Amino acid sequence: MSAEQERRARVRLSHAVEPGDATVADRVTTVGALRVVDELLAGQDSRPELAARLKATDPERLLSAAERQGIRFVTPADDEWPSQLDDLAHGQRVQGLGGIPVGLWVRGPMRLTELAESIAIVGSRSATSYGFDVATEVAATVARAGAAVVSGAAFGIDQAGHRGAIAAGGATVAVLACGADRVYPTAHRELIQHIAQHHAVISEAPLGSAPTKVRFLSRNRLIAALSRGTVLVEAALRSGALNTANWADQLSRVLMGVPGPVTSVTSQGVHERIRNGAASLVTSGLEVLELVGAAGEHLVAVPRGPRRPHDGFSLREVRVLDAVPVARGASTASISNVACVGVLEADRVLVALADAGLVRLGVDGWRLVSGGGRS
Repeated sequence: MSAEQERRARVRLSHAVEPGDATVADRVTTVGALRVVDELLAGQDSRPELAARLKATDPERLLSAAERQGIRFVTPADDEWPSQLDDLAHGQRVQGLGGIPVGLWVRGPMRLTELAESIAIVGSRSATSYGFDVATEVAATVARAGAAVVSGAAFGIDQAGHRGAIAAGGATVAVLACGADRVYPTAHRELIQHIAQHHAVISEAPLGSAPTKVRFLSRNRLIAALSRGTVLVEAALRSGALNTANWADQLSRVLMGVPGPVTSVTSQGVHERIRNGAASLVTSGLEVLELVGAAGEHLVAVPRGPRRPHDGFSLREVRVLDAVPVARGASTASISNVACVGVLEADRVLVALADAGLVRLGVDGWRLVSGGGRS
């Protein structure tokens, strides 16, 4: 068996078998594509239609047609193959879907090995302005850090992810549920063509094929598998983006969720993933980079409120400060009594507070300085 024969067998399977057919994918991984083609042609499968499709498939014609459109067929034997997809051999099967793709149709100059550090951004097609803005910021931040953004070119959050990466001068990849030679949705023709021209458009589906519900589901596993982590932005309880999140979880990828308003139906699916511990809460691209980075990389400073003048005071010093009135002055003895400290201790603390600009001594006694508040 030559490498070229194996390659052409994979091309035939790519057009004869539905994307994500776990039975065929697992068999190809075990014995190779050429033998699987022979088995299917010999009727060793309960689906005779596969043999009919294989007989009608001309790999030479398909490869020539793809080449004319600037599309290449990438297999696990190629140097460009993204090795992280091999994890799909061990993932669970969902409704018969799973396994390593027999090959990928790729349009664009970007080599798929550049996706080793990529981040997937997925979510609702009916994104709110909040979700769109957050997804754009996350994409731009991770793209500036050198990570490619992977998504599905759909309306809403997918679109925001792609555009955020492009605006930041980074790389982005669209994984389609239709053929790599087609555009879906058609309203995103300009966006998809830009990605194909400068980055990469990927599909497991046959050339010329239309998107279907099952192809979207099989496509989702590729988005999850290609990326180090998946960011979920706005997904309702029955959102298709949750399917991608499930694949990310099964493949032991980092799953992250951006919270939305608790009253938002669009974010209920995200909140559920966060609540049950499947997803880590993130609010920015920097937090995404921290979660997917190596130990010690992209560490985010712990957010703190503004520093107050009395931060670091001892409990006794805070009690003295709290005992100083605002509207009228008070004697040291009166303040020491309220603060439950000795007069000498109260005097020492009051002098220190005066040096810090928090209190002042007037003709009527000690008084809190305006703006030096105790909050």
